[in-house]
Amino acid sequence: MKKIKGNPQRPRLAVFRSNRHLYAQVIDDQNQKTLFACSTLDPSIKPLITTGQNCKAARLVGEQLGKALIKHNLINVVFDRRFRPYHGRIQAFADGAREMGLQF
Repeated sequence: MKKIKGNPQRPRLAVFRSNRHLYAQVIDDQNQKTLFACSTLDPSIKPLITTGQNCKAARLVGEQLGKALIKHNLINVVFDRRFRPYHGRIQAFADGAREMGLQF
């Protein structure tokens, strides 16, 4: 299996999905730094999880992270979903990030 790596010009957008929550980090692998992070544990998003709207919450996480990256002029990222299939919460997150203008 090939490893996905990010660099300062095109950092890695790593997504981790647990049974209940979704976590996303933007990582510069060359400098070993986490640039941005966001999750469904955010107080404005967490109430959606308790009402069973997981995909809507994942989309909001993608939009929130997309806004932060666009604000800091990072448009191109490498999407790293690990072994998770591209559907459900992962797809909702990616759609939300793409809506904000991210390219991956």
